[in-house]
Amino acid sequence: MLNENIKRIRKSKGLSQEELAIKLNVVRQTVSKWENGCSVPDSSMLISLADELDTRVSILLGENVSESRADDLKLISEKLEMINRKLAKKSIMKLRMLRGGLITLCILIVITFIVLTVMHSSYLDWNFNNPEIAVAGTILHGFEFLFVRIAPVIFLISIVGIICTYKKRII
Repeated sequence: MLNENIKRIRKSKGLSQEELAIKLNVVRQTVSKWENGCSVPDSSMLISLADELDTRVSILLGENVSESRADDLKLISEKLEMINRKLAKKSIMKLRMLRGGLITLCILIVITFIVLTVMHSSYLDWNFNNPEIAVAGTILHGFEFLFVRIAPVIFLISIVGIICTYKKRII
């Protein structure tokens, strides 16, 4: 809601992200992150943003408040805290999905190594006089050749990625 309101009001004022960023003394990417819902401005920046867009903070936050209240900062803080919690949950879900994908990749690499070990390069004993068998054997040999050289590197990178995603969760 906040991100959509920032974008809508900025466009209605005829400002580009770059122009708004210059007025707020931030980089354009910061405004882009706000508008894409990747981050939210802190309470002081939200007040500055409302001033630059010539609107009230309550309108940016999506509330239609008819009169100004003394505890506006408290309400703003609570609203921002709720938005930050949602962003944190979204971030945790992305980390879990990434970790799950890396674990799956590690499992697939181990299974493929097991299959190649069990095959024991038996395709090398095939009769390569038949063109179709020759193509299949060449493809298998090429796959095995590349896999044995590349998979350990990918496996180690995946393990490091899994460890990093667990550490990020703890921090």
